[in-house]
Formats: sequence, C-alpha cells, structure tokens
Amino acid sequence: MDIGFIGLGVMGQPMALNLARAGTRLIVWNRSGERSEPLRAAGATLASHPAEVLRQAPVVILMLATGEAIDAVLGRGTPAFGDNVAQRTIVHMGTTSPEYSRGLEAAIREAGGSYVEAPVSGSRKPAEAGQLVAMLAGDPAAIERVRPLLKPMCHETIVCGAVPSGLLMKLAVNVFLITTVTGLAEAAHFAQQSGLDMQQFRAVVDAGQMASSISRVKVLKLVTRDFDVQASITDVLKNNRLIAEAAREAKIASPLLDVCYALFGETLALGHGHEDMAAVVHAIEARTESGA
Repeated sequence: MDIGFIGLGVMGQPMALNLARAGTRLIVWNRSGERSEPLRAAGATLASHPAEVLRQAPVVILMLATGEAIDAVLGRGTPAFGDNVAQRTIVHMGTTSPEYSRGLEAAIREAGGSYVEAPVSGSRKPAEAGQLVAMLAGDPAAIERVRPLLKPMCHETIVCGAVPSGLLMKLAVNVFLITTVTGLAEAAHFAQQSGLDMQQFRAVVDAGQMASSISRVKVLKLVTRDFDVQASITDVLKNNRLIAEAAREAKIASPLLDVCYALFGETLALGHGHEDMAAVVHAIEARTESGA
C-alpha cells in the first residue's frame, strides 16, 4: 500500500529516504519543494498538496515541528478535516505537548480515523542511519498496523501505552539528553579555560565509562568548534520548554532542566539558533566573559 509522509526537515527527509530505499511506496509532501527532490530520485511520488497525500494513503506519517503545522496540513478546524482523516491512520512522529496530542487523537477518532503517537529519540545522524528509537502510544490495533512500517527508520519500537505516554516518554528521555549535552559543554569549557589539551580531553571522555554515542559526537563538535546542526538550539529549546511546561502542570521539580532552559535561551539570543545543541557552550562562555 502507499504510505504518506508529510514533513521533510532535518529529521523527516532522511527518515522518508530510508522508507523509500527499503521499497516502501511513498507519497510525500513538504512545504518547501526542494526538500522533496531527493525523495523523487529515490522513487517516491511528490504530492502538490497535503490533502493529496491524505486522500491517497491509508497510513500517513507526520514529521512536523509544531501543533499548528499539524493542524494546517490535516485541515483541523475546517470541513475538510473529516475527509482527510476518516479511515486513515495518522502517525505523529514529531514532538509536541502531550496535551496537544491527546486532543488530536480525540479529534481524529471522532472523525473516524485512527491515531498513533510515535515520537523518536535520536538526531540527524541516527535518522540517516535508520537507528532511531520510536515510542509508540495509542490503540493497540493501530499500533500493530504501524509498527512494521517503521522498521526502515527505527532500530527499536517500544510500546508505551495510551496517548500521550509516547510523548511523555520522549520528554523524559530528553531531560537526560539536554542535561547531559549541557554538562558536556560545560566540562569542555572548563577544560579549555584551564589550558588543557582539548584533544586529550576528548580522548579521556571517549575512553571513559561515561562515553556514549551522543558524547562521542558532541565532544568532537566542542573540540573542533564544528556546530553543523544535528539537533538545533531552536529545536532543543522548544523541547526544553515542552518538558518544563509538563513538569509545572504536574508539579514535578526540574532544577537541572531549568538551568538548561536559561542557557539555551541565552544561546538563541546570541544568534546561534540554527547551530547544533552543543553550541550551548557559547552561553557558558558568555557568562565567563561577563563574570557571571
């Protein structure tokens, strides 16, 4: 069957390419058409409008940045919404607030469609390698229909329960990611300011018990000052905000995350929003320079 894919950004494009290269019959749409061309070359059909994807594909994957973008492509709040989602399974693989996802599921089910929450853990490189981890939530029957389709993109698919447990799991994992990378950036800054050999610093981090696939990538960026984007400051700040809001609503303490939120906001204000999240070191450097 044809599978729809809407949203070909930093993550979405390599995810869709992995599906196409695995032989999945894809029909795709993206707001900026140039992002679609590699998909055409890989054999996918390019749609001229999101509704074309929704009307042709029984399963449609959304990899979009915001709830507003999702509502726009689905036509939510308009008479077209019902026709777009009825008898369809909509798979939300981006990161939005859990409450938004809960409401979207209710609206899709009321219109006669099915909904699966499937946010992923991983950035651009794991997306390119098909090594993402998907956290699935929703109706069990819908999950089982969707789960095999995700294999070209995800080396693990973990069922988390009812909506919005997939997104809550994603936010919990992101607390670990954000605080870890921020801590590594501060460690690199401390090493550099202490006059240490930064290649030796990298070697020690890579050889130690705290080494991981994420630390090896990010420490190289910090040492070489290569902040080519894998997960941008802007996107990480958005995710940080979503976690903080969910924590406040549930009255959960998040002290480390709150410090990170301030630092990522300062990095954005310094003009580094489109750089990789490791560029949070700029905010730490600015605090040192100001004596903060």
